[in-house]
Amino acid sequence: MVVALLLTSGLGTPGTDAADLPIFDAHIHYSRPDWDAYTPERALSLLAQAGVRRAIVSSTPDDGTLKLYEKSPASIVPFLRPYRTREDMSGWPRDPAVQTYVEERLKRGIYRGIGEFHLSASDADAPVVRRVAELAKRDGLFLQAHVDDVTVEKLLTLYSDVRILWAHAGMSASAATVGRLLDRYPKLWVELALRSDVAPAGTLAPDWRELFLRHPDRFLVGTDTWVTSRWEQIRDSMRAVQDWLGQLPPAVAEQIAHGNGERLFPSR
Repeated sequence: MVVALLLTSGLGTPGTDAADLPIFDAHIHYSRPDWDAYTPERALSLLAQAGVRRAIVSSTPDDGTLKLYEKSPASIVPFLRPYRTREDMSGWPRDPAVQTYVEERLKRGIYRGIGEFHLSASDADAPVVRRVAELAKRDGLFLQAHVDDVTVEKLLTLYSDVRILWAHAGMSASAATVGRLLDRYPKLWVELALRSDVAPAGTLAPDWRELFLRHPDRFLVGTDTWVTSRWEQIRDSMRAVQDWLGQLPPAVAEQIAHGNGERLFPSR
């Protein structure tokens, strides 16, 4: 029933109004604190109500992602986050136990990426990061990295055979910086969760507009339910995104709203 709601909610056929565009959300978490507040069915319903047709989900621990995937495999794109608990966030790049956790979880064969993870430039070539990159290359997985521009460029240089999805466009990286990296690195894609500066006060910023027109095939949108309260904000977040998507040419808006996500992560 939940799958039907997601796939037949009336948002599957884009119209001329960007509010009608289905959304591929590239940044959702369903972590342990969320489980008591929202059943998997309720979480999936909130996504559907916001026009989200499919979503990349990673969670701390990974069991949250599995809960949603088991209920709606057609709409959930599972990524494996290398955090068993939030305490792993800082030490995971050099923790052999995390490496074991990742290797064991990947045996399920369902994941499309590893992340979202946090990392400093000094840890970009740490042992567990190197192994994670090897696994991503082996299995054709994305790495979803919540890092600054210096670190993402280091990752792209060290692991040039691995595709990287840059969380939050680096959170504070300028459109010029994002554009420079996209121009240089063909294996970089960018998701825009929490980037309110793309359209301050609802108006698409000229520098971001130019960048979207230059690289329409390299951007995805996202929400980031990093705390439980974010789940109730998904609909408003997506309305804001659809508002600025409506200020782009329709073909570009469709690519960023859902086309790029569907192309990179086709349904199985």
